[in-house]
Amino acid sequence: MDPVEAADVEARRGIVGNLHYGGRRQVTLLDADEWERRVATFGATLDPSARRANLLVRGLDLAGSRGRVLAIAGCRIRIGGETKPCERMDEALPGLREALYDRWGGGAWGGVVQGGRIAVGDQAVWIDEP
Repeated sequence: MDPVEAADVEARRGIVGNLHYGGRRQVTLLDADEWERRVATFGATLDPSARRANLLVRGLDLAGSRGRVLAIAGCRIRIGGETKPCERMDEALPGLREALYDRWGGGAWGGVVQGGRIAVGDQAVWIDEP
């Protein structure tokens, strides 16, 4: 994962320049608080970039969010499901894959409903959509 300060996001396509651009899982999200809590159970710290998610959010519970819409700047992302952790998590920290497995600890994925530009520090909020 290559961290960036801002990214362009296109509706029904995803993050411009991303490997999964145009695929089903257009955007992946990770809750920073949940990541830190689970990694801390090992008495360790590990940069969230090890999870390889596209967007790191804080203060949002991703668990059970399938179908909800997340607004970040002018963008809208509809959560499609849970992102289960892969074997690379154990390469980063032995036992981490299992620690992330329950209650959406590995994050979520979604499709872009409305595109725009997202930058570090933009507020992310759940919105009610008719």
